[in-house]
Amino acid sequence: MTNDPADLTVADYLDGAREMTAAGRPYLAHLLAEEAAQRTNDPAAARSIRAQFPDPTTRKD
Repeated sequence: MTNDPADLTVADYLDGAREMTAAGRPYLAHLLAEEAAQRTNDPAAARSIRAQFPDPTTRKD
């Protein structure tokens, strides 16, 4: 892990998103995943990330 957020990778953000999901913090997971999606250069990968961690405030059950 690094002290400089600029050094974090897409994988780091996704790991954090998974940890927040496991901890019952879906909105924080969504925010971390959104950052991961923005940092990827592959549009398909970004869509996949966003689909895995949808915004819990807009999700319809």
